[in-house]
Amino acid sequence: MVALSEAPDGLVAHPVGKGSGAVTAFAQADGFVTIPALADNVAADSRAEVTLFGDGISPPALTIIGSHCTGLDAVVGHLSERGIHARVLATGSQGGLGALLRRECDIAPIHLPDPEGDGYNASFLSEGMRLIPGWRRMQGLLFRPGDPRFEGRAPEAALAAVLADDQAIMVNRNQGSGTRVLLDRLLQGTRPQGYWNQPASHNAVAAAVAQGRADWGMAIRPVAKALGLGFLPIADEQYDFAVWQVSRNPAAIAAFEDALAESAKALKALGFERGQTS
Repeated sequence: MVALSEAPDGLVAHPVGKGSGAVTAFAQADGFVTIPALADNVAADSRAEVTLFGDGISPPALTIIGSHCTGLDAVVGHLSERGIHARVLATGSQGGLGALLRRECDIAPIHLPDPEGDGYNASFLSEGMRLIPGWRRMQGLLFRPGDPRFEGRAPEAALAAVLADDQAIMVNRNQGSGTRVLLDRLLQGTRPQGYWNQPASHNAVAAAVAQGRADWGMAIRPVAKALGLGFLPIADEQYDFAVWQVSRNPAAIAAFEDALAESAKALKALGFERGQTS
């Protein structure tokens, strides 16, 4: 399945992932691309025929591609109340920045730590981009309550214990996501069981742990709380929105910034704190 967005050279089809969020993925899709049975993939920049689910297409006012966060749902909800339709595709922070650079999206949510400092996000922008400040959120290790490898331990000790257990199964995140970058730093080159299980959202990670398909993973605190999971904090990070200084739809970007301000109480109730870009 694919979702369509407008780009300088025409329409671009973005793959819409399936998995535990298959119903949501279907709602985001405009149609599907048929891939030959013996093909491993469709190369980037290929021309492809899209079979539409409806009679036509109507690209959204805003296409948002990048890092997944449950707080973004609150902002998009306020946008909807203003009559502005936004499509959100979770590809990870680096995937979002790439889509923004190619002008295939309007907004790229990101949370990428500066490799040479303590800041977030600003050093990854290309010339002509700017950041809309988002919010602070805590990333940590998720586990089922009562697991002795985690319960009552500091994060470092818990990680050492679970990595020493060859029966422990992790659930990872997709390549290009900021969470994956953080996890790879913690793992320091190790590849535990489940490393190649790479869902694209925090909800999917939490569901895998809650349902016993994995023993541990990394996600944000609100999804751990929602599913009654244990949580060991790892990183207090800044989640921001990269945009072009000169956008294709300035009015829609301005509406997004207004909706972000209007969502302050809802974001706080979800466990997020509005923060300034570092």
